[in-house]
Amino acid sequence: MRRARIAHALPSGRPRLNNSLLATLRSLKGNARGAILTEPLWGIPFNLFAPYASIYMLALGLSDSEVGLVTSIGLAGQIVFALLSGIIADKLGRRRATLIFDILAWSVPCLIWAMARDIVWFVAAALVNSLRKVPDNTWNLLLVEDTDPDDLVHIYALAYIAGQLAVFFAPIAGLLISRYSLVPTVRGLYLLAFVLMTTKFLVLNAMVTETRQGMVRMAATRGRSIVALLREIGGVGRQVLATRRTALTIAIMAIVSIVVVVQSTFWAIIATERIGIPAGHIAYFPFARSLVMLAFLFFAVPRLRGVPFGMPMVIALVAYSASCVLLVLTPERAYGMLLLSVALESAGYAVIATQTECLAVWNVDPGERARIVSIAHVVVIACTTPFGWIAGVLSERNRALPFVMNVALLILCMLVVRRLKDER
Repeated sequence: MRRARIAHALPSGRPRLNNSLLATLRSLKGNARGAILTEPLWGIPFNLFAPYASIYMLALGLSDSEVGLVTSIGLAGQIVFALLSGIIADKLGRRRATLIFDILAWSVPCLIWAMARDIVWFVAAALVNSLRKVPDNTWNLLLVEDTDPDDLVHIYALAYIAGQLAVFFAPIAGLLISRYSLVPTVRGLYLLAFVLMTTKFLVLNAMVTETRQGMVRMAATRGRSIVALLREIGGVGRQVLATRRTALTIAIMAIVSIVVVVQSTFWAIIATERIGIPAGHIAYFPFARSLVMLAFLFFAVPRLRGVPFGMPMVIALVAYSASCVLLVLTPERAYGMLLLSVALESAGYAVIATQTECLAVWNVDPGERARIVSIAHVVVIACTTPFGWIAGVLSERNRALPFVMNVALLILCMLVVRRLKDER
C-alpha cells in the first residue's frame, strides 16, 4: 500500500510541506488538470441548489417522510449502477463513460427538477440521477490513475476547493429567494445548473485522455459480454472481503455516506421548520460552511500529508459529532449557535472527506481499482439506502432525531477508524 511521504524538515527542524496546494495547482497536468480546472462548473451550480432541495420538495407538497423516501429510491437505483460502473468504465473507457453518464445523470435530472410538480417528478429525477454512480467512479479514475499517489491528498483537497467556489455566489440565491420566493428561484437554479454542468462535461471531455489502466482494461474486456464480466464480480467481491483493510475502509465510507445523506437532506428542514430560520436566510449558512471548508482545505488538510490518518480522522469525527449535538440543542432563531454548528461540521467534513477518498485509493489493488471501487460503492449505497426513509420517519416524529442518529453513527465510525489504524 502506498503512503504519503513524510514532509521534509527545514534547517530549524520545523516540518514543512514539500509541495503546497498552490504548487500542486501550478504543476497540474494531464487528466488531473482537466478534472480540477473544470470542477467549478459542476460545484458552483450544485452547491447553489443543494441547500434548497429538501425544502423545495416541502414547498411543492411533499412530507418529511416522502422527502426521505425520494432519497432512498434514488439510492436504491444507485446500487444497480454502482455495480455496473466498474464494467462500464472498463468497456467504454474512463473518458467516454464519464461524458455519457455525466450528461444522463446530471443534465437530464436538472431539467426534471426545474419542472417538478409533485412526488412523481422527484422520483423520476432521483432514478435518472442514480446513473451518477458511473461518473462518480470514472471521474475519480480519470483523476487518480495517472497521478502520483503521493499527491493525492493535495489533489483531493483541490477538487473539494473547486467544488466549494459557490461560496461567492450563495448569498445571491438567498437574495433571489427573498425577492421572488423559494420555488421560482430554485427552478431557475436548476436551469442554470443544466447549462453550466453540461458545459463542464463537454469541456472536461476535450481536456482529458484515456488513462493507461483504462486502455489496458478496454483491451482486456473487448469482445466479452457484460454478463460474463458480471460473473467475475463475485471473485473480486471475495477478494475485497478477504482484504481486511479494504473491508474496514468500505465500512468507514458507508458510515460517512449515511451521515452525509441524512445531514444534507434534513439540515434545511430542521433549520427552517424547527429553528425558524427564514428560507431566504438559509443561503448564508452554506456560505459560512464553504468559507470554513475552504480555510481548512487550504491551511489544515495540506499539513496532513505524511501524517498517519487515525488521529486526524478521530478529531474530525468528534468535531462533526459536536456539530450535530449543537444543532439539536439550538433554540429558535439562535443564529450564532447554528453558525457554530455549521462551522464544526464543515471543519470536520473537510478532513473526513479528503482522508476517506485517499483511504479508498490506498487500500485497493490498482489493477482492479475500477471493479473494486464499484463493489465498494454498491456496499456503501446498499447500507445508506434505508436511512433516507428512516431519517424521514424520525424527522416527522421529532426533527432532531435524524441528527441524534448521526451522532451514534459517528461514534461507530471512530471505532472502525481505530480498528483500521491497528491494521496498518
